[in-house]
Amino acid sequence: MSEIKNLADRIAGGELTAVQATQEAIDRIVARDDEINAVVVRDFDRALDAARQADDRLAAGERAPMLGVPMTVKESYDVAGLPTTWGFAEHRDHIATADARAVRRLKEAGAIIVGKTNVPPALADFLSVNPVYGATHNPHRHGLSSGGSSGGSAASLAAGYVCAEIGSDIGGSIRIPAAFCGVWGLKPTFGLVGREGHWWPGTDGGELNLSVAGPLARTSEDLALLLEIIADHPLPMPRRTSPEGARIAVITEHPVAKISADVSRVLDEQCARLEASGATVDRAPQLPDLAATHRDYVKMLLTVLSRGNAPEGVTPVTLSAWFDMIDQQARTSRAWNAALTDEYDAVLAPVFGSTAFPLDEVTMDHRTVDIDGEQTPCGAQLAWAGLATYPNLPSVCLPAGTGSDGLPIGLQLIGRQYAEPELLAIAAGSAPGRTSA
Repeated sequence: MSEIKNLADRIAGGELTAVQATQEAIDRIVARDDEINAVVVRDFDRALDAARQADDRLAAGERAPMLGVPMTVKESYDVAGLPTTWGFAEHRDHIATADARAVRRLKEAGAIIVGKTNVPPALADFLSVNPVYGATHNPHRHGLSSGGSSGGSAASLAAGYVCAEIGSDIGGSIRIPAAFCGVWGLKPTFGLVGREGHWWPGTDGGELNLSVAGPLARTSEDLALLLEIIADHPLPMPRRTSPEGARIAVITEHPVAKISADVSRVLDEQCARLEASGATVDRAPQLPDLAATHRDYVKMLLTVLSRGNAPEGVTPVTLSAWFDMIDQQARTSRAWNAALTDEYDAVLAPVFGSTAFPLDEVTMDHRTVDIDGEQTPCGAQLAWAGLATYPNLPSVCLPAGTGSDGLPIGLQLIGRQYAEPELLAIAAGSAPGRTSA
């Protein structure tokens, strides 16, 4: 069920006004967010002004998919008149002069932006803590990470403030927060959603390789609605409109990243739901080399994030080497797309090896996460994100279960390029509570 459509219909039908809906969202943030710290930039006065304008449009007979619906957006998106810092203290006074493309389209669809949500510096961590806004706590348990880098986005949804958000993802930054907070998140096919206005503070350069913009929500239907609004072009008709008949490859282990017994159990439970829904599940699939995919992904990721500026003592990446990386990525992308066209409809895999971990002040390269009592390198968990990121594939994170600690566990379904409608249909039809399993 679409929460966005339901709220928009209630507003259009006169059950409540856009001002009332916006004020209710503001009240929820004010009541709870001092503890969670998800909505770090508040734009309440302008939101109420926009809501009054939405009510005027409704009274004049206008209709739009999100007319009067309040939402938040990730801090890294430009919203005219609001700060865009990317978590850097030196950019705390940078004020955007125009809306990002995705924000502009959401506003055109009638959305009311009530604020912006927290991120880590440079959008480069699995938690959302920075010197400008502080730490965002997981709404399910104080003191735990809400994920990163769209950690404030997922927390805003999980706390019940709003029903719509947009984030970005280059290393699991939509999927990991969605998994940690128990909400839905979609990493679209690379290039499907334009990232104009989602750039380093004060710059206006090109779009980063590997990085995508995408929606987060509490239902799969809302992911589809948001994607339709912000996508740059329409998507092809899906081959599948439900899990029935779908061929699903399952990755139960990775040569680089470990998963806990809880994540493994939830993976098995999701396989059972898929099979109960009529899908065929292959637990020993023939897929491109996972270790090689991860190795090449990390090499490209580090080059992109550093813009080719090698650390001291490391040989800089040459232009020839960069072209070699692009060629290898293209070969890998073709291999994954072939497997997801000829052999399978989707790949089911973990998003992260454990439930949410405690907030800390440790850098990614020194942090460890507890996997069934063993301290394992946190950075290795990038391997799960890279499965879809490196070949430029879409991936939807669905809330699939809970750990023995009572915390959410999300899993991802990965599909061929531009198969977002198909992935969402398979995920929705096999999610907990949506099947007869």
